[in-house]
Amino acid sequence: MKHPPLSVSTLVAFASPAAPISALGLPLVVYLPPFYAEDMGIGLGLVGTVFMITRFWDVLTDPLLGVVSDRFRTRWGRRRPWVVASVPVVLLAVWQIFMPTPPVDWLYLLGWMIFLYVGWTLLTISHMSWGAELTPDYDERSRVQAAREIALLLGVVAVLALPAILEQADPSSTRAERLAAMGWFIVLFLPLTVAWAVSKAPEREAPDSPQLGWRRAVALVTGNAPLRRVLVMDAISGVGGGIISSLFLFLADDFLHLSRQASFLLLLYFISGVSFITPMVRLSYRIGKHRTLAFSSLFTVVTMPAVLLVPPGDVWLAGGYCILVGINLGVGPFLFRSIMADVADQDRVESGAQRTGLYYSLLTMTNKVGYAVSIGVVYPALEWIGYAPGAENTPEAIAGLAAMFVWPPLVLFACVGLLMWSFPIDRERQEELRRQIELQERATEG
Repeated sequence: MKHPPLSVSTLVAFASPAAPISALGLPLVVYLPPFYAEDMGIGLGLVGTVFMITRFWDVLTDPLLGVVSDRFRTRWGRRRPWVVASVPVVLLAVWQIFMPTPPVDWLYLLGWMIFLYVGWTLLTISHMSWGAELTPDYDERSRVQAAREIALLLGVVAVLALPAILEQADPSSTRAERLAAMGWFIVLFLPLTVAWAVSKAPEREAPDSPQLGWRRAVALVTGNAPLRRVLVMDAISGVGGGIISSLFLFLADDFLHLSRQASFLLLLYFISGVSFITPMVRLSYRIGKHRTLAFSSLFTVVTMPAVLLVPPGDVWLAGGYCILVGINLGVGPFLFRSIMADVADQDRVESGAQRTGLYYSLLTMTNKVGYAVSIGVVYPALEWIGYAPGAENTPEAIAGLAAMFVWPPLVLFACVGLLMWSFPIDRERQEELRRQIELQERATEG
């Protein structure tokens, strides 16, 4: 049964909260750690420990909050109430973390970061699950997740631009003021976009789900072969993407000799990512989601080494390279989320329960683990090859930095491309799963 496409206005309304959601992620990685270590005087060691603890806390709570999102039903739906409920939690934590009143210590940072991650994780999982359930159509799911990915990338572009705009308006602005501007962006736009999404985007009514015993619930998850492949591939993709993002600024500084143009290059990278999502959605209509994902990963394999051909100091060739590799920036994330909706359909057929929140919590968990592993491997490896950020490095150390940027991600994305090419849930299989689900629903209603 072919379902009508969602209107553009519905898609834009639904996707809009993703912009402030993503605007929260970049400062947590790039801006907050040095601010608390230096400006707040907590120190690098303690700040690093706090962020490590809260990241593990975030990973551990993902499945729990996914189950919570699945379990409760209200007359307003299952996902939208949790999206709304998470907003005040996130806003309060952002206010305390982005605009602290000195003096603060590591316990202050730890407590508010844990509070933030609870609200942020519940918001993210509920929003992704809501998107997966907006439509049962194979292709339309890609369109929904693509709209969300575009909003995510636009949020990153906005939060990257804010410090530059503030510096131009007031060259004497402090790091605390720039961080506060990012916080205000989230505080102002998150409630507005959530209100717009909740009022304009529908939520499909979920049937009553049977109560599964924990043994059967776990067995169905661990026995789901497509789920295992998606999670492993997403983790591998996360490691590859984490290596690229964690080394990019070092590469711009010491290999390309373009440290002053690094923000411009990043902007080109993200703009390219936004621009090419729609063509990739159309490609997925023609060859399927899993093969588009495979093609995208193999395209990364081919283009990654091109950075070795960029002459030091050539900003235009470096910009062209960033546009080239940026083509795939958003492809993997939105296609993995679209494919996960199909994987959740298989679980629905096998279990009779709609556990989309649990499945998306596992997807967010593997991606976070992938990025965490990349940081845990890359920084010790940099020390091992003798590279020191901000110092005078030997040609051998810089060559080692470039090699780490290119070759490990190349191998990892080659694995993703090869293993996703033969993914078992294609359009025909997903449509068969939907037919079985509709028969189950009719039997339940009867």
